[in-house]
Amino acid sequence: MDRAQKEKVVEELGQIFESSGVVVVSHYAGLTVAEMQDLRARARDAGGSVRVAKNRLAKIALDGKPCESIADLLTGMTVLTYSEDPVAAAKVAQDYAKENQKFEILGGAMGENALDRAGVEAVSKMPSREELIATIAGMLGAPASNIAGAIGAPASNIASILSTIEEKAEAA
Repeated sequence: MDRAQKEKVVEELGQIFESSGVVVVSHYAGLTVAEMQDLRARARDAGGSVRVAKNRLAKIALDGKPCESIADLLTGMTVLTYSEDPVAAAKVAQDYAKENQKFEILGGAMGENALDRAGVEAVSKMPSREELIATIAGMLGAPASNIAGAIGAPASNIASILSTIEEKAEAA
């Protein structure tokens, strides 16, 4: 890799570290190509990405970024799992680590907050952005359906009263 390529990689990593809601650092020694492709596919489906980069270049890219605290985790064969959604990458990494013993989560960062292994697990248990939006939308829609039911109720009550009166009149 020549100097221009290294500078490009550092720039790309810098953008990743700056724009990601969460970055998870893991060891992947022993993973097969198929297992790594599976991890990449899961991350892509969740709206995240997986990146393997030289630790030295990643440390250079981290300089001055909000998640600079993860530089100490970059030793050995590391892989970065990241996403704009502050929960997606943590969920993908945590789920994958449960299924594959060769994939070991070291820690990560959520903005300026450093996360240890337990912190990544805690973040992975939080509801995702889409789940929160769905919950809020459901809460916003509930009053409208209650109002519609309340408005429609008197009309149905009046209709049943008129029906009862009509039946009595026909019976008499």
